[in-house]
Amino acid sequence: MKTILFHNHGGPEVLEYTNFPAPQPKPGEALVRLHAAALNRMDIFVRNGWPGIKLELPHIPGADGAGVIAELGKDAEGFAIGDRVVINANLGCGECQACITGQDNRCETWHLLGETVRGTYCEYVCLPTRQLLKVPNDFDLHQAAAASLVYLTAWHSMVTRGEVKAGETVAIVGAGGGVNSASIQIAKYLGATVVVIGSNAQKLNQAQALGADILIDRSKEADWAKAVFLATNKRGVDIVVDNVGTTFQSSLRTLRKGGRLLTVGNSAAPRFEIDNRYIFAKHLSILGSTMGTLKDFSEVMGLVFAGKLKPVLDKTYSLKDAAIAQERLWSGENFGKITLDIP
Repeated sequence: MKTILFHNHGGPEVLEYTNFPAPQPKPGEALVRLHAAALNRMDIFVRNGWPGIKLELPHIPGADGAGVIAELGKDAEGFAIGDRVVINANLGCGECQACITGQDNRCETWHLLGETVRGTYCEYVCLPTRQLLKVPNDFDLHQAAAASLVYLTAWHSMVTRGEVKAGETVAIVGAGGGVNSASIQIAKYLGATVVVIGSNAQKLNQAQALGADILIDRSKEADWAKAVFLATNKRGVDIVVDNVGTTFQSSLRTLRKGGRLLTVGNSAAPRFEIDNRYIFAKHLSILGSTMGTLKDFSEVMGLVFAGKLKPVLDKTYSLKDAAIAQERLWSGENFGKITLDIP
């Protein structure tokens, strides 16, 4: 099969467009012929590598994907050859206590497709059928792939962990990333008022088109925490979605008493300083999460398929141009998801 892979960590130059043996489905698995994959910053973190990362090399990046079932392994149930499917990249074992109780994103042997196991920058991938969801015939596979990881991640963070309610105010740090654009829509779907702190007017205009109510341009507001405070009539916000990390201190200042900071990542840096006085004096909670459960996936993708949440697509590249696509993502030029076409 055609694939993008790398034998060593490094910059975009390590990515190779080449041939690699197609996998074969094990019992309970389906072989999916991928038509679309979508990029995440995680793909670049894995490509660059970090101390202690352990991969079976060569490694194939990519968590998101959608396509058609090409073959079924023994005892694979609930699907037929030719079914259009989208992939849930959150890989639980299905057998440990966490998985049995519906918390598969806390699995004892948890994996993320494309991070610790080979992923979706390729023509074929094998997965247990529990990781697949049928896609309606009239729904675009690129949109399905673009939605899967970021909407699952945002839904679990905001709904399952953060318990965002109608009438609350949610501030989102950053406008252009896939999780942030999903968070804007989910917050509006839940009935919240949405504040977006963006890097420029263009991205803020796009955030407004998704439903954002209050726009803060951090290129013009050095102290954007104060700007949010004033924009909310000196009340502060109930929830901050901050997946940057180094902006935590400003996010904590932005929250009202009893507020919650939700985070699913650290796109700027994993280590930074915060002032603990803001946490205990204001009764704040910091709630972290990774991906989401099978139940979360079914719920949020159902809303996507129904058109109540609409994935934001940036640009589509051919599979062979994955390195160029990653450079666009890394530069922050995109608004929404970048996808790969797998002909």
